[in-house]
Amino acid sequence: MHVLIADDDQVTVQLLSSVLKASGFELSIARDAMQAVMMAMRNPPDAVILDIGMPGGSGLQVLERLKASTKTNAVPVIVVTALTDPTLPRKAAALGADEFFTKPIALDRLRSALDRLLGKSPQEEPGHELDRD
Repeated sequence: MHVLIADDDQVTVQLLSSVLKASGFELSIARDAMQAVMMAMRNPPDAVILDIGMPGGSGLQVLERLKASTKTNAVPVIVVTALTDPTLPRKAAALGADEFFTKPIALDRLRSALDRLLGKSPQEEPGHELDRD
């Protein structure tokens, strides 16, 4: 399974990479919003882990573009952020996010969410349950 990590924070990328590689995932890394869109469109991943605050545009804009494209609209997206805006989970859900995590990320819960979204195991929803109302 191929996961695209779109995050400009080196520490976050290293942590996610370590955990996901150990779980057998193949990874691609995008360091800014435009690179994330281009990489996902060129080679649609099985899932995306997407930071909201990145250079070159908001992660929410990336999410909107991914969900608007027939190439990537079915790809599960896990949104992560260090921002504390309480409206972000609802905004992300409205744009099609499947999960929402606040940094620092509970890596075991994120891995469980990824497994569940990819059909690898029946897990309860480990992240912030997104209200799509």
